Amino acid sequence: MTPALAVRAEGLTKRFGALTAVDAISIQVSEGEVYGVLGPNGAGKTTFLRMLFGLIRPDAGSLEVFGRTWERDGTAALEGVAGFIESPRFYPYLTGRRNLELLAGLDGGTGARTIAEVLDVVDLTGRGGDKVAGYSFGMRQRLGVAASLLREPRLLVLDEPANGLDPAGIRDMRALVKRLTSSGLTVLLSSHDMDEVEEICDNVTIMKRGSVAFHGTITELRHQAPPQAHLLSTSDDAAALALGQGREGLGVTSADGRLAVRGSQPVIDAYVAAVVGAGVAVRSLTLGEAPLEALFFMLTESAPADADQLTRTDLEETSR
Repeated sequence: MTPALAVRAEGLTKRFGALTAVDAISIQVSEGEVYGVLGPNGAGKTTFLRMLFGLIRPDAGSLEVFGRTWERDGTAALEGVAGFIESPRFYPYLTGRRNLELLAGLDGGTGARTIAEVLDVVDLTGRGGDKVAGYSFGMRQRLGVAASLLREPRLLVLDEPANGLDPAGIRDMRALVKRLTSSGLTVLLSSHDMDEVEEICDNVTIMKRGSVAFHGTITELRHQAPPQAHLLSTSDDAAALALGQGREGLGVTSADGRLAVRGSQPVIDAYVAAVVGAGVAVRSLTLGEAPLEALFFMLTESAPADADQLTRTDLEETSR
């Protein structure tokens, strides 16, 4: 049985003047999965999420959330949907708990028990009585997730949830997303970090210049990734490069003043031994980009800035 769709975008397009920010993309997010929209800054990820939340309207194509559309259902299209675009904002002079109480009141109200529960889910129980002004950036991100959970959503949308966090904050945010999805919640997140997407997502769309560069599962993405490169620096890179030509199962290319060496470990070992045997000194041999990271750059290299980097005024004027 085919899983029900939380999000269905077909031929979705958004233009800002002469700039096509999102160019006829199609995305399907099944209920219960973690779906990643990956791309460099300016690829169109946030523009797509703004259209999902109804903050801007597409110029072409269709967008359904749990089978509902903005054109047919208005704000009811967001029933069961929560999340935030860019970084969540709170009253800094109020406590985390008081901020949640105000948001709950605007959304129809909720009990103190529910607020206590969401603070516990995001590991802020001990800091709920502290003013938000004293929160770290990572704590504010987690408070944003807590505010989203007050709606008891079926779909949680997170825009770059780990952006700007330190390593500990990134670890905590990834662990939080994993805990949330273990309960069956559907999560759609945008990111420019391949490690983040690889670790927590089931399926991924990679965007470049507003278009789709890849659709598929993480497993399919891994199968397309090149072998991991070893970066080699020698006393005579030209001679080392020549020694690598014609060797079966080995690829050696120039890369930023060093040599990128690809192949199985035994083949690379034999090549390095041949380089040393030829009297060329090996000065360094290090691992290069991880395979998925290398593939990400291959798919998205040279993507220019787009509407994700437009000013608020630009967005207001072009979405009228």
